[in-house]
Amino acid sequence: MAHQDIQLIPVIDLLQGRVVRAVRGDRRSYKPVVSQLCGSSEPLEVATILCEHCDAGRLYVADLDALMGGVAQQAALQALLAGLPDTELWLDAGFADAAAAQALLAALGPQAARVVPVLASESLRSRRALEEAFAATSLGRDRAALSLDRRDGQRLDTAGCWDAPELWPQRVIVMTLERVGSGAGPDLETMAALRRLAPQARLVGAGGVRSAADLAQAAAAGAEAWLVASALHDGQLPRQPRRPR
Repeated sequence: MAHQDIQLIPVIDLLQGRVVRAVRGDRRSYKPVVSQLCGSSEPLEVATILCEHCDAGRLYVADLDALMGGVAQQAALQALLAGLPDTELWLDAGFADAAAAQALLAALGPQAARVVPVLASESLRSRRALEEAFAATSLGRDRAALSLDRRDGQRLDTAGCWDAPELWPQRVIVMTLERVGSGAGPDLETMAALRRLAPQARLVGAGGVRSAADLAQAAAAGAEAWLVASALHDGQLPRQPRRPR
């Protein structure tokens, strides 16, 4: 898989209604984003610029208020959905189980049909929640995504997600938190290991990408897409040519 075949999925981290700069998963220290592309931290403005730069039809949103135990930023999410009518929103809002995801989707209204809820291993409350999350009677394997989270070599995984590939949905995110915003390079070893473990999954990497060369290596390791933010704001990834729709 060549670099041009790996999809870029731009990321915005929302904290109290603004876009902040993610650094190594230390969420309480995040500051409003300073960017070579954007002169603002207003969510819709940043999201629009990043999606245009990446020629992306998907946007990943981390709702940090919800991830840190607060209330989901419903108004900001609805504004993103309204302002980006052709964009699919991948949303991590600290869902403890499928019911929590379904409740937020219901609150977002009809536009939630374009939301892919991301259930993260750091947030799922139990093995039972994992077993039920992607069942046909729940969110389904084609509707939601699973994020396999780790930090400093340690799995963040109360529910045992990492060791249950038979329960994984079609889309799986490989999230190496200490590399987010670090410029340390992508975690190719973990990506390659999970590709061997789940050859049919659509694997999406996150963290560490600095250049087109990193993306090419990520594709070779088995990634079909990569979540990007810092490399965009720092001008490390060129504008992607617009592809025919």
